[in-house]
Amino acid sequence: MLIAMLHLQAARSLMRWARRVGGPGLIVLGVVDNSPVPIPGSQDVVTIILAASEKTWWPYYALMATLGAVLGGYLTYRLARREGKALLERRVSRRKAQKIYDTFEKWGFGAVVIPALLPPPMPMFPFLLAAGAMQYSRTKFLTALTIGRAIRYTLLAFLAATYGRQIIGWMARYGKPILFTGVAAGVAFTLFVLLRYKRSKRPSHQT
Repeated sequence: MLIAMLHLQAARSLMRWARRVGGPGLIVLGVVDNSPVPIPGSQDVVTIILAASEKTWWPYYALMATLGAVLGGYLTYRLARREGKALLERRVSRRKAQKIYDTFEKWGFGAVVIPALLPPPMPMFPFLLAAGAMQYSRTKFLTALTIGRAIRYTLLAFLAATYGRQIIGWMARYGKPILFTGVAAGVAFTLFVLLRYKRSKRPSHQT
């Protein structure tokens, strides 16, 4: 209980600091949010607040949030790549780890893009670990993570800048439906591209 309270207090202090610092603070939050001790939703909230406060700067905040998330994700990926599957299996149950492995074997690229798109409580950390533990291609990993995070934070920053400070109140009541609608469109597009790619790789049968 005490540890949880200390973690919450530290998270609030970090978020206040990130709001004061601006763009560079989003990079720090991105690294923390993709670490073994994340602050779920912190980067989303600060991105919205900053973009709503300085509307013309929303592309900058979207970019900085994306850079922070990709940097944090890559650091976790590198750690898991070095440590192997044992690292993931220390963080989650063996059964859950196997499900993540199965997801990666089936979807690969999509197993990174889709969790990167989805907002909390969708956990990203296990998929970052799995990508490294399974020695997934560095180039494909970074591409997938960048696509997912860029769509997510561009959407958040744009909505915040477009609707101004009202978006902060809206997010309290309608944030998830709004975000999920945009994310669903991104997921649908990603799945379409992946399916087209998989079909193009199938050997053609000549008669």
